This record gives sequence, structure tokens and C-alpha cells, in this order.
Amino acid sequence: MEPVHIIGAGLAGSEAAWQIARAGVPVVLHEMRPTVETFAHKSGDCAEMVCSNSFRSDDDVMNAVGQLHWEMRAAGGLIMAMADKHKLPAGGALAVDREAFSASVTAALKAEPLITIQPGEITELPTTGNWIVATGPLTSDALAGAIRGITGSEALAFFDAIAPIVHADTIDMSIAWEQSRYDKGETLEEQRAYINCPMTKDEYEAFIDALLAADKTEFHEGETAGYFDGCLPIEVMAERGRETLRFGPMKPVGLTNVHKPDEKAYAVVQLRRDNALGTLYNIVGFQTKMKYGAQTQVFRMIPGLQDASFARLGGIHRNSFLNSPTLLDDRMRMKSQPNLRFAGQVTGVEGYVESAAMGLLAGRMAAAQAKGQDLAPPAYTTSMGALVNHITGGAEAKTFQPMNVNFGLFPPVEEGRSGRRGRKDRYPAYTQRAKDDFNAWLAAQ
Repeated sequence: MEPVHIIGAGLAGSEAAWQIARAGVPVVLHEMRPTVETFAHKSGDCAEMVCSNSFRSDDDVMNAVGQLHWEMRAAGGLIMAMADKHKLPAGGALAVDREAFSASVTAALKAEPLITIQPGEITELPTTGNWIVATGPLTSDALAGAIRGITGSEALAFFDAIAPIVHADTIDMSIAWEQSRYDKGETLEEQRAYINCPMTKDEYEAFIDALLAADKTEFHEGETAGYFDGCLPIEVMAERGRETLRFGPMKPVGLTNVHKPDEKAYAVVQLRRDNALGTLYNIVGFQTKMKYGAQTQVFRMIPGLQDASFARLGGIHRNSFLNSPTLLDDRMRMKSQPNLRFAGQVTGVEGYVESAAMGLLAGRMAAAQAKGQDLAPPAYTTSMGALVNHITGGAEAKTFQPMNVNFGLFPPVEEGRSGRRGRKDRYPAYTQRAKDDFNAWLAAQ
């Protein structure tokens, strides 16, 4: 049997390779790192997480991304299995030790006899064979040019930002305290999964002034890409209004300062554990385009971080994606060159889980093709089906932008199934229907 070839061993490519091999089809996984480096990646491991260590909510009853977690687990997904193995306390979210996670994904892929990992950069798109392009937001210039060549237009793009990481032993715990918002979590460890740094009104105002005045990365002349709203740099949020951060990542609700329990903070900066040892914490929601020198000065204005040492500072990068509604069919194939499937963020989904889910679907579809079969996507009443429907025809092509999974992509629940129309009834009806329909899709294969 001819192997399926995958370009890119990020989350989507790694998941695709796993699904293909599990279907009994050989696969060659091409990865340019570490031979060709990017500014954001730090290793040559597969499925390296660079922007955050969180897969977001793990609630599969009231949350669409939690339902997506459920579907990937039900489909035997490698990414979710390794995320569960290296889970860190994070309240109701699924956060992982990112280095251990990517190392485990890499080890699992290398141990699978049907998977060959081939290092080196692919600069041209083959016109024959069964290929999946899963190169992610940091696609090399050469391959990006080849993709533009077959799409017949300039690739669309937005900017994505990375949050800084702090050494835990440099956080002043006489000022900061451990607590998840509203004490969310089943165990005491989960209820203390975040470190909180409080601000008074004067401290907040001074922080906003410094943030707005700080030196920032300038883009090249002619650069017109915007930002993904779910990952805005904090300076961009602050420019929209001085109170924006206080009602966003710095909201003070659901928290009680153990050092001053009777005093309510005006704003709170949260840090989430980044590794199993608890030696590293990332600043939640603090993606930034500030220059490195400015970052250390501004972030050390945060009470509790005045002596902070940074394991990694924030950054910003261009994230390219296709106008998938015009270019891809519902099997995720390029309409003009159907030997190519696309998966991951390049298809116009946003988020680690969404990217991996598109890899899972592309992998299963490519494996079916290798066996002379055809696999349709799951119903768009499921999280996976809703995403692939959105990117391959459900979205308006003229205004197409990257999208996280959300219940707005699902068809309405029929009358009578949800009872009342409130979220407490509607969302469980969405997720139960999704589970039923996804199980039916799996059973039919």
C-alpha cells in the first residue's frame, strides 16, 4: 500500500499520522524542525505547543470545546491521550506540561511501526500521491509561496501572539496567592491552580499608562493582517479602552486575597502552571507585541512580579490560513488539486484542539482513500462536523476569518428536545445530540 505523506508534525500532523497508522496504512511524516528553525519553536519534537499550555475548557456538557475533547477521546486521539497523561491542575480547563506532552507524542509516533518520521523541509507541493498539508501558522516561506501558487491568490493572514513565562520561585507569594476563580476544581490542588497578583486602582492605571507607552514590534511596510480576537495582544486590548483589561484577563471577580481578605482588588493578573514541577507559570491572557526590554519593565510593575525572572518573553508572529470555503471540499481536499488535503490552523480553525481535530479528520479521510474507500465527515451536529462544515462551505467566503469551535456553529436543537430555551437546558441538549451522532459516525466506519 502506498503511504500517505504529511507535511508538518505539529498537533494536526501528529494526530493525522496517528489516525492513519491506526487504520493500518503506512505514513511518512515530514518535519523541517530542527533542521529549519522557527522563532517560536524550541525543540524538534512533534506537537510542540508554543502559544499556551491550555486546551481550554474540559466540560463536555456545557462547552463546545469540551465536547470536541470528548469526540477526540472517543476517536482514539493521540493528542488528547497525551494531554490527559500530562495534565496539570487548571480548574475546569485542560492544561498540560508542554515539554512532557510533546516528548510523549514524539515517542508514541516513533514507536509506531507504520509511521516514518522524515526530517527536512518540503518546499514544493506534489501533484500526485495522497498528501496532507498540516504546516501550521509558521509555514516556511518557500512552502507558503507554493501554497499561494496553487490557490491563485495571496494567503489570508492574521497575527498571533505568545504570552510570557515566569520562574515560579521569583514570584513574591507574600503579595500573590494561589486560587482558581470561584475556587473551581474538584480537588484542593485544582482550586489552587492559579497564582493571583492583585492591583489597586492606582497600580492598574499606572500599568495601563506604561503598557500604552511601551516600545512595540512594528510590522513591515505594507503588512495589513489583523489580529485574531481570541488572542489579542494586551496592548491592543488596552488601546480599545482603559477598562478593557479589567473586564477581560485582569477581571477581579471570583477571587479572595488571602493576605487581605476584606479588601477587594481593582484588577488581578493570573498565572497558570506551565509544567508538572510547578517551576514555571505563564501569565494568562498576556499575549504581547512589546519589545523584550519593555516587557520586563512593564510586567515587573505587577505586584508580586517586581523581582520576576522570565523563562520566556512574549512575541508575535504571522499566522497564515486559506480561504477554505472557496478552496476546499468537504473531504478537506484542494478542489483544484485533490491529491492534497489540508489540516490544522491553515484551514481557518483557531486553537490547539481545533487544529488537532482537523488533523484527526484529515487522517481518517486519507486512510480511507488509501484503502479505496470514501469517508464523509461527521454530522455538523457534532463539534468536529460543525468545524469542518464551517470551513468548507458554511462560512461566508468574503468575510471568512479563523474560528474557535462554539455552539453558534451547531444547527439549533429541535423544539421539545431542550425544554426551556435557556443555556442550562440548550447546551446539554447540544452536547448529548453531538455524542449520539458522533458515536454513530464512528460505528459506521
